[in-house]
Amino acid sequence: MGATSGIGLEVARILVSKGWTVGVTGRREDKLTEIKSELGEKCFTSVIDVTKEDAPSKLLTLIESMGGLDLYVNSSGAGWNNTSLDTDKAMICVKTNALGFTQMIDCMYHYFKDNGSASGEIPQIAIISSIAGTRSLGVTPAYSSTKRFQSHYIASLSQLARSIGFRISFTDIRPGFVDTDFISGHKYPMQLSKQDAAKLIVKAILSRKRSAVIDWKYSIVVAFWKLIPQFIWEKIKVVRINK
Repeated sequence: MGATSGIGLEVARILVSKGWTVGVTGRREDKLTEIKSELGEKCFTSVIDVTKEDAPSKLLTLIESMGGLDLYVNSSGAGWNNTSLDTDKAMICVKTNALGFTQMIDCMYHYFKDNGSASGEIPQIAIISSIAGTRSLGVTPAYSSTKRFQSHYIASLSQLARSIGFRISFTDIRPGFVDTDFISGHKYPMQLSKQDAAKLIVKAILSRKRSAVIDWKYSIVVAFWKLIPQFIWEKIKVVRINK
């Protein structure tokens, strides 16, 4: 979901190279046509905007055309540096990363609960969240908050599933800065190539890791962040990294 470019597209490419049949979705029909041409018969596509009410029904139609599903990967997202607290930008972020995310994850939870997986294995839902969800980030309030929401939401669903005896795997992928269109033009440090990030993401997903920080350098960053008390964290000056 959300794979017409960037990490999502690279993950789709890797899965096809491993013999998987993939469904690729996004808002840009022209890009989906190109992707279908590149990936061939193992690729199914559908124009889906996660913020629209028809997104779940379109996803279910795509799954039916594929003959079922084993793994759902949610890679759609929106976000900006927003130190001016532009409400329009914040609301786009919330609509995509929280409202749209919720309706798609709920759709897949119900689908797998009712139908199981195509292969008969334990079904899996994986999300591309972010290390930004680890701590509150003043430079990007809506983005960091919605990414925190995503991680907590699937943790809640994992507990819910266990409580009713529903066997399903959840994987929370938390990348740092990846060189994609999403951050194009920004001078962010320690950027990973999208190809390298996708390889690590696929490895974590296929290993059914509950959560994975991408990559080891960001694991150290996140571990350090967690050591900082909240009252000190909130006193850290916001630093804007401009284009």
